Parts: sequence; C-alpha cells; structure tokens
Amino acid sequence: MAGLAEARGPSLDSFWTWRETMYRFVDRLRPDEVTAIAAMAFAEMLEGGFTRVAEFHYLHHDIDGRPYAKVGEMAEAIASAAMQTGIGLTLLPVFYAHSAFGGAAPSQAQRRFINDLDGFASLMEESARAISVLPDAILGVAPHSLRAVTREELGIVCGMTTGPVHIHIAEQVREVDDCLAWSGARPVDLLFDTVEVDRRWCLVHATHMSASETRRLANSGAVAGLCPITEANLGDGIFPAADYLSAGGAWGVGSDSNVLIDAAQEFRMLEYSQRLARRSRNVMAGAAGGSTGDAMFRSALAGGAQAAGESVRHGMKVGQVADLIAVSGETAAAKPSSGEARLDQWIFASRDRRVDAVWRRGTQVVTNGRHVGHVETTRRYVRVLSRILELGDA
Repeated sequence: MAGLAEARGPSLDSFWTWRETMYRFVDRLRPDEVTAIAAMAFAEMLEGGFTRVAEFHYLHHDIDGRPYAKVGEMAEAIASAAMQTGIGLTLLPVFYAHSAFGGAAPSQAQRRFINDLDGFASLMEESARAISVLPDAILGVAPHSLRAVTREELGIVCGMTTGPVHIHIAEQVREVDDCLAWSGARPVDLLFDTVEVDRRWCLVHATHMSASETRRLANSGAVAGLCPITEANLGDGIFPAADYLSAGGAWGVGSDSNVLIDAAQEFRMLEYSQRLARRSRNVMAGAAGGSTGDAMFRSALAGGAQAAGESVRHGMKVGQVADLIAVSGETAAAKPSSGEARLDQWIFASRDRRVDAVWRRGTQVVTNGRHVGHVETTRRYVRVLSRILELGDA
C-alpha cells in the first residue's frame, strides 16, 4: 500500500486513518501472497543496506479469523521469503489480544491478529519450527503494544522466549493520552512499572516520552527502535534524540510502514528532523569534530544488532559474520578522503541508490544496486499487488 494512502480524507488524517487502509489490505492476503510481498520488502532492505530484518509479524490467521490448520502457516511464509532473498531473519511473532487499554475486546478488523495465551504458545512453537530451516534465524516475541495486551498477559508473553522483545510504545499523542486516562501513567513509565525492561527489549518509536521516561529508557540498556521515515509519513512526531543520546541511550533504525525502505534515508530523516526541531546542525554526531554519518552508522549498527538478538560482534575480523555492504562513489563530487566522509556523503548527499553490492554470510545478494533475484521477486510481487487492487477499494 506504499503510496496508496496519500489522498486526504474527509477529516484530519492521522495514524488512525492510515491504519484503516492497512486493515483493508491485510483482509485480502493469503500465505503465498505474504511470501511474495515479504520477499519484495526483504530484497529492498538488502538493496538499501540492511542485512537482517526484525520481522514484527502479526498476520497469523486465515481471512475469516480462524487459525490455519497449520498454526505456523504465516510464519512459514515469512521464513520462505527470508530463504529466497538471503536476508537474516529475527522473527517476532506478535501477541495481540485487545483493541484498547484495559483489555477491550478486539475489533472485527483485527481478527487475523488475535490470540489467547494458549493459542499464542502454540504459535511460538510452530514459529520456532518454521525458522529452523534458516542458518542463523532468531526467535523473539512482540507484545504489540500496551493497548493490545493486559499487564498480566505482558509478563507471560515475555517469558515465552529468551530472545529479543519488541513493543510499539508512545508512538502517538492519543496513545499517551489514552494511557494516562486509563492508568494514570504514561506508556513508558507504565511499561517499566509492569515488567523488567533490560537489554532484551526494543521500544519501537517511543516518540512521546517525558524527560524522566527518556532517562529511564536510556538507563535500562534497552534499544529505542526508531523508524524516522514512517514516523514522518504517519505524522507521529519527533523522537527526543539529543536528550536520549546525552543520557547514553542505545538506538537502531528500521522501517515500520515500509512506505520507503532505505537505510541512508532513515539516517538522513532522523538527523534532519532533529535539526528542524532544535534549529541546530550535526545533532547526532556526539563528540566535537566527529562525523555525523559515522556516529549514526556505528550507533545504529550496535543498537540494531542488539535489538535483533545477534550475539556476534561486528567488524572485519576472522570468525565474524561476513555481512558487508559496498557503497559506490559519487560522480558529481570529489572523492572523499576517508571512510567517515564516505558515510556522510552516502547519507546526506546521495541522489539515488548508492549501495552498490551486499554480501550476506559471505554470499553476494546485491550487485550493481539490485538484488540478485530482483526480476523474479518483482514479477511475483506485481502479480500479487494486481490481484489485491482488483478486489476493490483499498
């Protein structure tokens, strides 16, 4: 649905109106179509400089909302897409049980996401089997949000795996207001008061935090999972990055809505949003004299690996995973003299795709800026998209 939710509605548009369009799309998807769509997204991720995906996976059931005969059918679809494209997969089955704070009943539009605790435990077991065919897949878990799980369910779900835990939190002002009205606490504070938040955790968005919540998250060792392009596209707001960095917080970047998938543009949007909000420059650079691009890349590499559950250290050393990207040179500017300058140029001055090649576990999966399976992956995706759009208003 990238690009198909940009027409203004009858009232002021927001994340909540965008979500209704998303629900109409997922109403139509079958497992083979999910494989085709996920493969397209994963190929674009590799082309854009990402080598591992933390897949926040919550489309579990058949179109009528009933579980598939094979409970892990959709997890297998995601694993198949990862196998086809070669991307590293951290699968995060989403536990989604309620529509609002306080355990409100789910809506009809959410029927394909919904599980009780027993059903979700079975789904976790089947998800582990689904990804066992991949060489270095990781299983985590994702309680969707504090809207979608009760406090009691949250603790149980987080105990179903020793892998990473991701949760959407404090993305929207309305979410914060609703949480305050229901509990008397802001979302990040409520989360910390409910469960032990540590390095396993990734708090996705965390856009609207108080100063004390910002310090609390930074001090916990958890990762802030930032999606700057998505947050801009949905009108979410701006993450308090400068204060968070000052407190020593860990962070990584990814895509949520997938309206545009490109690592360099995520970095650019993050830094430029900070410049606009603070009327300053090189906000993410850290120390004086340091390269903004280099600082962002290194921080996001470490934070992303932690959030995805990777235990390996990164770097050009014998025994490390050979996930490598090659960035092409620019023709319109003098060649920079250092790697740091190349990163700055890649992030802030590239006009087009500049990731020339990508190796994943030592195998080249992107060449001349395109995934090695680009033609076939695109063909399958276009066929699926055509069928979805032919079904009517999306």
